[in-house]
Amino acid sequence: MLQNYTAKYSKIDSGYMGQLVEWPEVVTEGKDIEECRMMLRDALNEMLIAYKQQRKEIPLGGALIEQLPVEVQDVYQTA
Repeated sequence: MLQNYTAKYSKIDSGYMGQLVEWPEVVTEGKDIEECRMMLRDALNEMLIAYKQQRKEIPLGGALIEQLPVEVQDVYQTA
């Protein structure tokens, strides 16, 4: 069965951090987005194996991500 998960990527000092929205424990880092994506798939596969061995329920994927625009005044962004 093919299951889709939603990946969230954030820029960090060392490259990118990737995390699954539906399964926040699946998190990793890579020097660029491609490496991070590959590492995230590997982390997901390892977590699937661990959950099956422990007979834990595997979180379902398929989250819907939506950006909500809002006008914000007097907010300072940190680097």
